[in-house]
Amino acid sequence: MKVITWNVNGIRARQQQVLDLIAQEQPDVLCLQELKAKQEQIPEALGSLSDYWCFWHGAAAYSGVGLHIRRDRCSQMPAFEHPRFDHETRIVQAGIDEVVFASVYVPNGGKDYAAKINFLQAMAEYADDLRRDGRKLILCGDLNVARSERDVHPKERKPNAIGQRPEERELLEGVIAQGLVDVGRALDPDNDNLFTWWAPWRNLRQRNIGWRLDYVLANGELAQRASECRVLREFGTSDHGPVVATFAEA
Repeated sequence: MKVITWNVNGIRARQQQVLDLIAQEQPDVLCLQELKAKQEQIPEALGSLSDYWCFWHGAAAYSGVGLHIRRDRCSQMPAFEHPRFDHETRIVQAGIDEVVFASVYVPNGGKDYAAKINFLQAMAEYADDLRRDGRKLILCGDLNVARSERDVHPKERKPNAIGQRPEERELLEGVIAQGLVDVGRALDPDNDNLFTWWAPWRNLRQRNIGWRLDYVLANGELAQRASECRVLREFGTSDHGPVVATFAEA
């Protein structure tokens, strides 16, 4: 099973790149963030992906998430839902048997830091509730927190910068502590150059001077079946790179 998460930074600007990514990687589950588009603004070619059950959850100029599940994974359209803490179109989930897939876009926090903190706190409770119910979660998306110092290039480390603050990192650890594994780091534990976002200036992306903000977090049992978690740094024109995780079948 292949799962991809990508912050597209505007679905209308990146529609062909999304189609190219699907053709190149053939994901079973595709999670998209920062659509910057309402349902009616989704390009027609993306709204009619014949091989996928598709759900778009967006606003006009910012935020927005998509979740797309290959039809041969489930014979009927899954129930796409929004946890109670969803606001500003930032999370959508769908279940296949005992596994819940969630596409998440955590607030950046620059304009409303308290909203970011509240969202991260609620996300930990959400993951805990699913764990208590015996459901297995694969949570993917732009979580807008660099998990540790090593997840930010030394040239980009800034005291008290939003996305690097101790309380944000503590809250992200609280999410992971709900039976989840950071698949990218688990499979590449010694890589100090593992980044997923690069500021769009001074050729930072080409020089790989970035932050790791995009994650695939998986239930521990599922994470044990993960064989690969790649960042496609050179793919597309978003300021984020797609993250591609592959899991062996049970």
